[in-house]
Amino acid sequence: MQTRIKNLREDNDFTQKQISEMLNISQVAYSYYEIGKRSIPIEALCKLADFYNTSTDYLLLRTNETAPYPKNKPK
Repeated sequence: MQTRIKNLREDNDFTQKQISEMLNISQVAYSYYEIGKRSIPIEALCKLADFYNTSTDYLLLRTNETAPYPKNKPK
C-alpha cells in the first residue's frame, strides 16, 4: 500500500506537505503512512481514494484496476 500512495502522489506531482494538508494531518504523519511506519486510518484511506479518483481496493493492493467503482444511484 505504501508504494501505491507514494507512486500516486509522485505521478500527480504532489508533495507530502500538500497531501498532508488535504488530509488535515502533519507532513510527518503522512510520511509515516508512505514508509509503513503507521497504518492509514479508514477515513484517510477513503479521502485518498477519492482524491486520486481510484478505489480503496487499489490502494490496499487488492486489485490492479485503478478506475473507481461506479457510484450508487439514488433510488
